[in-house]
Amino acid sequence: MVTPFDYFEHRRACKQKQLERSTRIANLPLQYRSPISQYEREILSKPIEELVQDVRKTIIKPIDILRSYGKVAIKAHAKINCLTEVMINPGAEKWIENINLRGPLAGIPVSLKDSISVGGFDVSVGYSRNVGKPYAEDGTMVRILRDAGAVPYVKTNLPVTLLSFESANDVWGRTTNPHNSKYSPGGSTGGESALLAYGGGRIGLGSDVAGSVRVPAHFAGIYSLRCSTGRWSKGGMNTSMPGQEGIPSVFSPMARTLPDLVYFTKSIIEMKPWEYDHSVHPLPWRADIYDKTKSQKPLRIGVMRTDGVVPPSPACARALSTVASALSSAGHSVNDIHPPAPSRALIIASALLNTDGCRTFLSYFRTGEWMDPGAGQMAFYASLPSPIRYIHYLFVKYIKRDTLWAELLSEFRERSAYEQWKLVAKREAYKAEWHAWWQDEAKVDVILTPPNATPAVPHDGMKDAVSSCGYTFLFNLLDYTAGVLPVTHVDSALDALPSDFNVSGLNGVAKGACKHYDATKMHGLPVGVQVVGQRLQEEKVLAVMETVENLLEAEGKKYELLEID
Repeated sequence: MVTPFDYFEHRRACKQKQLERSTRIANLPLQYRSPISQYEREILSKPIEELVQDVRKTIIKPIDILRSYGKVAIKAHAKINCLTEVMINPGAEKWIENINLRGPLAGIPVSLKDSISVGGFDVSVGYSRNVGKPYAEDGTMVRILRDAGAVPYVKTNLPVTLLSFESANDVWGRTTNPHNSKYSPGGSTGGESALLAYGGGRIGLGSDVAGSVRVPAHFAGIYSLRCSTGRWSKGGMNTSMPGQEGIPSVFSPMARTLPDLVYFTKSIIEMKPWEYDHSVHPLPWRADIYDKTKSQKPLRIGVMRTDGVVPPSPACARALSTVASALSSAGHSVNDIHPPAPSRALIIASALLNTDGCRTFLSYFRTGEWMDPGAGQMAFYASLPSPIRYIHYLFVKYIKRDTLWAELLSEFRERSAYEQWKLVAKREAYKAEWHAWWQDEAKVDVILTPPNATPAVPHDGMKDAVSSCGYTFLFNLLDYTAGVLPVTHVDSALDALPSDFNVSGLNGVAKGACKHYDATKMHGLPVGVQVVGQRLQEEKVLAVMETVENLLEAEGKKYELLEID
């Protein structure tokens, strides 16, 4: 329909999807609305590897696992609005009758980011334009899951545009953090992190282009792994920016516990995804690397305490120090590092991600459709006429004396193919510089960093913090493997800003990020740490994450998950 009359189509599509979702929930069998039984709590307490064995031995029926997690997922949705497509009935209740009982995920419910395609269901990605267009068949990643014996049962919310650490759109509404409803669970895979943190699932599948599985893990208190490109399939999804390969997006696993994250990652790789998808490297699970790293002592740990753009908040700095101290006390080699400037990566990656001037993600909007405020900021700067953008650049650089913010803002614009090729050359040179630094100077096994400068942002906080993504975006540009594990919670008594903290001396990115940091309001929010390896080092990163968690547990500091209601 022609603008502006498509506004009415937009409203109609949003109402249609929300009614469809509520109807599906209302029509679920009575088992999904009854109180959680003791038997179901036993199911909910078991790691997925144990559940798979119980299914194979016929100790537990797959339908009981589905109904246990489905029940909690529905409770979670009522509280935090995390679900989009409810695929339990019709769908999973039928699919479960024909699962592969010999698969590594036999009988395990798996939640999916809304952008992942499942046959018979829409892949709206939060845009009303995509409503009422169910996919004819499963995408590649879902076929792998099904062949592994898994049962997709719900899809989860995300931000419209997929370019935010919040998860809200007109089609599905806003997802809130299960720890504090005034805050975001992260994005763009925020519905997943919220569901898993609440206990409505044990494993889920997301995607990551600038931190989209790692920041949600940090915000909501779960575990995630950003795989390098080519380790997992990338087929079978819809997106807001098809064709964007300057900073490739990757499918990646998320989990409620670390053992589940390890088992899930291993299981998918053992399914030989390269036989399903040409883009996957034929690289099997390397148990020798995983086992060797777990037993290695000392590990050589580099600590990157800041990205040089936004200083970490006291809560995030404390979490990082807690992990570094635990490793050091256990006899591992822990040293601060100073790699090639991460600020350069932020500028290059930001330019590469939006070389189309935001035209592609804007093309899907209908009249009156709500836009994430952070993405709106990018689109605004990209739309400025060149003379005005240049005048603003001069003002920020020479009057406000903020060189970094000025350069970053100037990068939000459309590029020619000639300009994009130059950016790709800069990206590759920067990656080579990092590789040489790691091999010749740092000589570490992994790097520890904060996943973000602050804990979760309040709703609509990304309008100010839109460019505060350097701690994760850096490793997307480098294509390094990076995992996040929860470490602690914000403590109002320990994590307040110093009395002499002066925001006026910060650059524009840091000002936006620090604006919403308040340890009193954030008290109790999760805080994580990021573990980074080089490219295709999933086994090593997971093993170090396990070492970290074991050391924290030995000190009585292991992160406590939210209890299931």
